[in-house]
Amino acid sequence: MDGRAPRDGRVLEELGIYDPLVPETDARAILNGERIAYWLGVGASPSENASVLIKKYGLNGTHLELQKAALERLSQKRRRLTVSEIPTSTPRPKKQKPEKVEAEPAAVAPAADPAPVAEPAPEATE
Repeated sequence: MDGRAPRDGRVLEELGIYDPLVPETDARAILNGERIAYWLGVGASPSENASVLIKKYGLNGTHLELQKAALERLSQKRRRLTVSEIPTSTPRPKKQKPEKVEAEPAAVAPAADPAPVAEPAPEATE
């Protein structure tokens, strides 16, 4: 990145990739060591994080053998399917929605009169 450009500004050249979602730690960063050496030779100054990655995975990196082994393990896990191995899908029958059955309207009974309330019996006096 050009130091005079904004944070998300124009990129001069991409020198590698870093994917934190790769399960193999040493396969996460893949750098172009020759181009990195060129830019360092003409005065580019990498950030702290980029310096660590260059030290590990640059031209004379300390983790290059581990990186090659990790990339090999990943490539074995991701074997490619041939055309004959690709499953052919058959269309599934669509699920039919149950038909709505309209209920016949129930005969509405007229409201019944409430039962008469019995009056309390008068108390007997002696």
